[in-house]
Amino acid sequence: MYGSELKQEIKVIFRDGRIDWVTDYQEALAILRHSTSHLMALAVKELYGDVRLGLGPSTEEGFYYDFLSAHRLTEEELPEIELKMKELAKAKLHFEPRIISLKEALEYFEAQGETLKTELIIEKSGEVMSSYKLGRMTDFCTGPHVVHTRKLNVFKLLSIAGSYWRGDEKREQLQRIYGTAFFSKEELDRYLLRLKEARRRDHRKLGKRLGLFTVAEKVAPGLIFWHPKGAVIRDIVEKFLRKELEARGYQFVCTPHIAKSDLWKTSGHYQYFREHMYTLPVEDDEYVLKPMNCPGHIVIYQSAKHSYRDLPMRIAEFGTVYRYEKSGTLHGMLRVRGFTQDDAHIFCTPDQVLEEVVQTLDLASFVLQSFGFKNLEVSLSVSDPESPKHYAGSASDWEKAEQVLIEALEEKEWKYQRNVGEAAFYGPKIDIHLIDALGRSWQLSTFQFDFSLPQRFGVTYVGSDSKDHHVIMIHRALLGSLERFIGILIEHYGGAFPVWLSPVQVLVLPISERHHEYATSVVEQVSDSGGLRVQADLRNEKIGFKIREAQLQKLPYMIIVGDREVEENTVAVRHRSKGNLGPMEINAFVSTVCKEANDRTIG
Repeated sequence: MYGSELKQEIKVIFRDGRIDWVTDYQEALAILRHSTSHLMALAVKELYGDVRLGLGPSTEEGFYYDFLSAHRLTEEELPEIELKMKELAKAKLHFEPRIISLKEALEYFEAQGETLKTELIIEKSGEVMSSYKLGRMTDFCTGPHVVHTRKLNVFKLLSIAGSYWRGDEKREQLQRIYGTAFFSKEELDRYLLRLKEARRRDHRKLGKRLGLFTVAEKVAPGLIFWHPKGAVIRDIVEKFLRKELEARGYQFVCTPHIAKSDLWKTSGHYQYFREHMYTLPVEDDEYVLKPMNCPGHIVIYQSAKHSYRDLPMRIAEFGTVYRYEKSGTLHGMLRVRGFTQDDAHIFCTPDQVLEEVVQTLDLASFVLQSFGFKNLEVSLSVSDPESPKHYAGSASDWEKAEQVLIEALEEKEWKYQRNVGEAAFYGPKIDIHLIDALGRSWQLSTFQFDFSLPQRFGVTYVGSDSKDHHVIMIHRALLGSLERFIGILIEHYGGAFPVWLSPVQVLVLPISERHHEYATSVVEQVSDSGGLRVQADLRNEKIGFKIREAQLQKLPYMIIVGDREVEENTVAVRHRSKGNLGPMEINAFVSTVCKEANDRTIG
């Protein structure tokens, strides 16, 4: 269910000096955090003197502020800054708003040496602008804020990172302090505990420890090198999806990784997405590393004439795409420059749209729950009727498309959040967000109408009236990208994958060298009779050491074999979380593990 059921009232002061109550929890929390970012900025300026202010917004997890300063901030200084913040908070400093003229604002901030703020004012302000004064600091800000700093007493500064002004690597290098704030200490404590657990589950650390993937920063920053174990997980995910999609009438295709820029000019990506695209000269032409799969699927669709009897046509691809991301935004597998989408495009008639959308929602729900994500949230992004010029297609097209998506959600009896103005320019969409083991929300599955591409490319079908009609095109992804999804999986399970996803399901551990022959025969039996992914650890190490290493590798099952097991033709079974399960016959063990894998049991 979307939204928080928590209630919170705070008194806030708006840019015009009006004071009122805010009762929506999320809105109140954002105001509290933004106000705390101002408090932090004031503390930093008072502690370190010659500091210039950048941006200091609230975020989903807390807040940050960017500073331009000759003083190099360190993590060790965060407690000192916190202490100063608490001192200022107790002083009950009031947030004092003021509406001033552009001329007056520029004169003031230039006199203060606040060059970054001056740049923002010139870009964003009209003839008048608003500012908030807090203690000896005045900031260009639209507010609102809490009335005074006594309300800012539950916060924590978390880390320091580098950043660039306006995200531009050619501009000033800044220092960013991240923090968070809540209304109660209990909320803060829960968040910090979750943060600690998130660090323990960090997919970058686990990916290295478990031998899943590498990001080679000196060779290819933002690109993933899949190790054998990681490639096994990727292969399992791909095969699972391929089987489910083929059973539902999808046809798999492969499209080139590069194409002439003309294709992307027709699609509109060259005009609207150019800064995220990689281009390269080939003879006398310009080529583009594909940032999207959809134009390639259109080329395949248009290779033949299609009748309404041929539709719906469902084209799927595990298509690798490339998009430029600034180095400061890259984050392991979660934010990369090259990734493989589980992409699909459905070409259908208007009469088929509702059924297709309902079927894709069913499929998404089944797939995400199969991977262990039971808690899902749904959003519907629609156009802003106040800004029709920002959207392709007619108003009637949008109305019909939005209604179809609403009918599909109602048929599923799914609750959803309606986001006005959040639709892409080419059509409305449904997004499914999964909630992971730490309560974090991740947007993955998406279903998007597209009025633009069928018109740009002239994508048509011959109707029952023997005339050409534009198809309805639906963009559909279930996992988003394999890289990001598997990164989320690693953190969701903390690396302890369920049996069906585990790259090594069973590890055989002989107690000594004289048990190697039996261990090898057990590997063959487990593999041949159950098709399980099994290995043997034949190193000349003590059994306790081998068990500890297998535990660190988070392997689901260990089989320990010694004299007794050889004599009785059995195995001693150990589970990573349940411990010793006792002796078992090999066939009984294989049957148990196979059932767990086939049922996709979580745990």
